[in-house]
Amino acid sequence: MVDIATRVYNHKWKIDPIVRSLIDTDFYKLLMCQSVFRNKPQTDVAFSLINRSNHIPLAKLIDEGELREQLDHIRSLGLSRGESTWLRGNTFYGKRQMFRSDFMEWFENMRLPPYHLERKGDQYELTFEGKWHEVMLWEIPALAVLMELRSRAVLNNMRRFELQVLYAQAMTRVWKKIEQLRDIDGLGIADFGTRRRHSFLWQDWCVQAMIEGLGSSFTGTSNCLIAMRREVEAIGTNAHELPMVYSALAKDDAELAQAPYDVLSDWHDEHDGNLRIILPDTYGTQGFLDRAPDWLAGWTGIRIDSGDPATGAETAIKWWQSRGEDPLEKRVIFSDGLDVDKIRELHTQFSDRTKISFGWGTLLTNDFRGLVPNDALAPFSLVCKAVSANGQPTVKLSDNPEKAMGPKDQIERYKRVFGVGAQEAIEVIV
Repeated sequence: MVDIATRVYNHKWKIDPIVRSLIDTDFYKLLMCQSVFRNKPQTDVAFSLINRSNHIPLAKLIDEGELREQLDHIRSLGLSRGESTWLRGNTFYGKRQMFRSDFMEWFENMRLPPYHLERKGDQYELTFEGKWHEVMLWEIPALAVLMELRSRAVLNNMRRFELQVLYAQAMTRVWKKIEQLRDIDGLGIADFGTRRRHSFLWQDWCVQAMIEGLGSSFTGTSNCLIAMRREVEAIGTNAHELPMVYSALAKDDAELAQAPYDVLSDWHDEHDGNLRIILPDTYGTQGFLDRAPDWLAGWTGIRIDSGDPATGAETAIKWWQSRGEDPLEKRVIFSDGLDVDKIRELHTQFSDRTKISFGWGTLLTNDFRGLVPNDALAPFSLVCKAVSANGQPTVKLSDNPEKAMGPKDQIERYKRVFGVGAQEAIEVIV
C-alpha cells in the first residue's frame, strides 16, 4: 500500500501526475459518451468550470503554469492496450461488450481537444468547446486537477511529520465511518467520489478501505481506473448532462417538454433495456414523474441527487404505486451529499419499502474537515457543466434552487414549461 504522506512530501508531478489515464474518470461518463457518439455526433457543446464556493480563491491558490502543465499532460493521454482490453472484454452489469466496436475504435485513437484557460480575478475561467462526445470527456479530469491542485497548495506548506499525522487522522476518520456502516443489514454502497476527491491516491486508498472494511456491502466504484486495478465493479449510468443538452436543442416549448423523455428513449435503445435508472430531478422530480410515459414506470429504479432525499424517495414510491408497480421490486439510489448519519437514517427509513443503495461521494474521498488550520482542506462545491449546445444555453433546475444554473430568463421559461413552482432551498456544501 502506498505511503501517501511520504509520496505527497516527495512528489514531483511528472512522476505523479494528477490524472494518470483517460479512464481515470467516472463510468457513467463513458456510457453517456457512447450514447452521444451514436445519437448526437454533430452536436457542438461548450463546458465551463463553475466554482459554487466562490470564497475559495482558486486563482490565488493554484499557479496558472502548473495548472496548464497538468491539463496539457491530460491532452497527451491515450488508452493503453490493457485499458482497451478491459473496456472491450469485461462484463459490466452482467453484460459483455457494453462498449461497441465503433465507439472503441474512436476512443482508442482519441485525444482530448484544446481548452481555454483565463484568470478572472481570484478565479479561473476554464472552458472546453467542440463536438459533444469529445469535450464531455474533459469534465471529470478537469475537476480532479483543480481539486487536487488546491489540496497540493495547502499540503506544500506542511512538513514531513505534519503530513504523516494529517493522513493518519484522515485514515482514522474514514475507517471509523466504515465501522459505523458495518452493522447495517443489507447495505449496498459504492464510491462516487471521483469528481471532488482530495487526490487520486486518496480515493484509491478509500476504495481499498471499503473493500476490506465492508466486504460484499461495498458494491464498487464509479472510477474506471480504480475499478480495473482493484478488480471491483464499475458503477454508474447517466447524469443531468444528457437532458440539459437535449433540452437546449429543442426548437420550441413542446419539444422542450418532451426532451427529457427523448433522452431516456435513446438510452433504452442504446443499452437494449439495461442500465434502466431514471435521474428525474433535472427539471423537477414531481413534474417529471407526473408527465412520464407508462413505459418508464417499468424501469429498474430512480437516482435521487438533489432536494430532500427522503421526500424524493417518497415521491418515487408513490409514483410506482400509482402506475401499478411494486416498490419492493424497484431500486432507489441516494447520491447527494451523503455521510454516515444520513446513510443510516435513509436505510432505516426505506430499506423495508424498496431496494436502496448509496453512492457515497465527497465526504468519503475528501473529508479533511477540521484537520488543518483555517479548515483549508475542507471540501468545496466545484462543477464543470455543459453551458451551451449548438449555441443555445443549457438550463438545470434541480429539486434544490441553489443548484439551478442557466440564464435567468431561460430558468423562468423552463420553470413554466415544466411546471416547477416554489422549491425549498437547501445549502450546497459539496
